[in-house]
Amino acid sequence: MHAVATDPAHRRNGYAKAALTALLNHLEGDGVTLYELYASEGSAPLCEQLGFAAAPALMRMTRFPAPDGGSGS
Repeated sequence: MHAVATDPAHRRNGYAKAALTALLNHLEGDGVTLYELYASEGSAPLCEQLGFAAAPALMRMTRFPAPDGGSGS
């Protein structure tokens, strides 16, 4: 995915969180464990809430399958 944005009139309604959560769950189901993104100042808090570690510009997260094979959500 190259870029994600929410129209200003529709921000703060949970749309970005829902979309990113669905994407992460889908990728986890495909066996992806390493995620990297470049977050804007405005989107960094959401990314941190979803589990990404804060760093200047680059945010990274490694997710491992739950022991029971579930998605962890």
